[in-house]
Amino acid sequence: MFHKSRLIWAAAFAFAGAASLHAMAQPETIQGTGGPITIQPITHAALQLKYGNQVITVDPTAMGGDYNALPKADIILITDIHGDHLDPATITKASKTGTTVVIPGAASAQVKGGTVIANGESKTINGIAIEAVPMYNLQRGPSAGQLFHTKGRGNGYVVTVGGKRFYFAGDTECIPEMKALKNIDVAFVPMNLPYTMPPNEAAECVKAFKPKIVYPYHYMGSDLKQFADALNGSGVEVRIRDWYAK
Repeated sequence: MFHKSRLIWAAAFAFAGAASLHAMAQPETIQGTGGPITIQPITHAALQLKYGNQVITVDPTAMGGDYNALPKADIILITDIHGDHLDPATITKASKTGTTVVIPGAASAQVKGGTVIANGESKTINGIAIEAVPMYNLQRGPSAGQLFHTKGRGNGYVVTVGGKRFYFAGDTECIPEMKALKNIDVAFVPMNLPYTMPPNEAAECVKAFKPKIVYPYHYMGSDLKQFADALNGSGVEVRIRDWYAK
């Protein structure tokens, strides 16, 4: 299943890397305790947070983004083993001396020297609290009886920085653990079929845990208006940004 899934991902996203090698959406900021937190969409499931002198990069891959121009990361978070979340060469480009690369155990073979954290575990790195939370499929997979993402293999993350709680969902359907999240300030939620979930399902999950702000990401080919419309009147601010800028 692993090799088949990797081939599916490679075919589905090959053109995205070619089209968006250096293009990125504009960064934006939210106010944290003691200063602004900059959110920089990169591409697909990749983004970067900057708070003071701390830089956190999520899922750097070869799909796009100029990692020579972006600030080097103090912390890199890897959610899964698939090529649209993990590329060893791009991790090297995004790193500097002393960078900590946080990974699920399944990624150990690809990321030598990574800091392994499992679902339900927490670590504090450079004063930043990082909690690994589940991400998985409930029903969708490449064939009957198989799932694209099995429970426990990958990590979503809840990161507390600047007094704000950020949730990076990774590749997941609307799982009970997502619905049970509390006090999330900013959430990044995937929505694309067949690998994660459709926009209406993602919206139902967001309604359950009620982040203050939600960004759709990992959404290639999805109808984001459907997601935004479903959350109208929910009290959740939906921010649609271009993760596939050209």
